[in-house]
Amino acid sequence: MLEGLNHWYRRRINRAALRQWARAADVADALPVEDLQRLRSDARRARAAAEEILHLTEARLALPVSGSAAIRKPVLADWAWRPALWSGPLFPAGLAAPASRTPFGSELTLFHDCPLSEIVLRQIPNHRPEDLAPYGLSIEVFAFSGSFLSLVLDLPEALQGGLSREHVIRLESVVETEMPLEVFARLNVRHGPNTEQIVREFDLRRTDVAVEFDLAYTEMNEKRVERMWVDIILDSPAYNRVHLRDITLSRRPRAAI
Repeated sequence: MLEGLNHWYRRRINRAALRQWARAADVADALPVEDLQRLRSDARRARAAAEEILHLTEARLALPVSGSAAIRKPVLADWAWRPALWSGPLFPAGLAAPASRTPFGSELTLFHDCPLSEIVLRQIPNHRPEDLAPYGLSIEVFAFSGSFLSLVLDLPEALQGGLSREHVIRLESVVETEMPLEVFARLNVRHGPNTEQIVREFDLRRTDVAVEFDLAYTEMNEKRVERMWVDIILDSPAYNRVHLRDITLSRRPRAAI
């Protein structure tokens, strides 16, 4: 109730201020020069404050909204998904020197074999108007003496519903790096005692990247799919910073041949 009362009070103050400026405009032609000069100074200060508010509010309203589900869904896709880390705020929003198998949020886990973990993971709000994801993930790596570093992204069970070898899984990402490096995505499909794997390399000559996993080239048993996940593998990541501004996955039936 108090919040509603404060909102009503603010609206009354705003309406009263607008009425005062409207009355001042009506009588401005008849004011003495001294009063007109003071009115002009007051109007300029009010205009500067209003323009600053407009600048801040329009900039924020142009950004992705936290929890946004906006995804560029490919034609014919019957499923699309953005992981929670890129959709809404995490707490804590960062990890320093995480050990291997450390989760970051509910769906992402860091794996590495570096004895001294000089790694920092941070969730960072996206601020560009072209960003669809409200948040991005920054991976900063300093000295790294291990042989691998990967981010394991667990895929939701909804992807498994009706999944067949006639499907293509598409992963799209927006990637920025400080220094050149190789980044790979590996789709893993566990079915019974076996796990199918498909590896694709990101083409980092541009920031918007996409890779596809055609399940027709696997031996997946459609009736026994138990779990699916994607490994994002950073090759030789020492002294580098990788910013994954967005990650989305989608599923579509493959084209008939």
